Amino acid sequence: MGLITTQHKIPFVNEMMEVTRNMWELGWDERNGGNLSYLLTENEVEKYIDINDVKRTLSLEFPVKELSGKYFIVTGTGKFFKNVAANPEENLGVIRVTKDGNGIDILWGYDDGSRPTSELAAHFMSHSERLQKDPDHRVIMHAHATNTLAMTFVHDLDEKIFTKTLWQMCTECLVVFPDGIGVVPWIVPGTNEIGQRTAKKMKDYRLVIWPQHGIFGAGTTMDETFGLIETVEKAAQIYMLISSHQGGVKQIITEQQLTDLARFFGVNPVEGILNAK
Repeated sequence: MGLITTQHKIPFVNEMMEVTRNMWELGWDERNGGNLSYLLTENEVEKYIDINDVKRTLSLEFPVKELSGKYFIVTGTGKFFKNVAANPEENLGVIRVTKDGNGIDILWGYDDGSRPTSELAAHFMSHSERLQKDPDHRVIMHAHATNTLAMTFVHDLDEKIFTKTLWQMCTECLVVFPDGIGVVPWIVPGTNEIGQRTAKKMKDYRLVIWPQHGIFGAGTTMDETFGLIETVEKAAQIYMLISSHQGGVKQIITEQQLTDLARFFGVNPVEGILNAK
């Protein structure tokens, strides 16, 4: 597949078209795997969409009063990322959380009568937590990044040890995610429980691993969020490559080198990881 040449008149729809295509082409989001939500301002939305024209209103099984009145563009449930660019109006939707936080208004998209991703609970709960941590937060991205997923089968799932291993795979990792990575246990997807457990980790981390499933990332922009997952996936790929090497690992980035790296780039590694065993 080549680069996307089709352009949509709505800028934030173009962003969704581009990033979903990139995620699919990288093999992170097979079939209808993966989901993405992007917090929008009312000013952004009303330039292109009539915010008073509610197509449908859907109830939520989980109240999100703290997101009352907020706008999002969200991938649809059961939708294939490879189809988003060709038909964004069917595979994406712009929604607004109702005033009471118990439902959503569909303002644009889901033209075939569909609805937002089945992981909407995890997205909304994570958005709520990240906004308390960072008022500039806007994006939640879930991907089945291949090597990251594979690493959860063969590596200790202690989040400190997991983070340290990734930091030692690429020099850039400590600089890109000094706050480390959270890990939740395996949980049935699409449930409120997995949403709650993920959001709890999002209080401290922008990245959360779902073992044998994938990864959740949070950021202020599409580029930042994609870049976070991209960096983890590269480190996981290196780990999986060297783990299978018959000669074994000859050298790693040492704890002292990681400390020197953090000092030079002015980042503060989350406590308790550099000495994790």
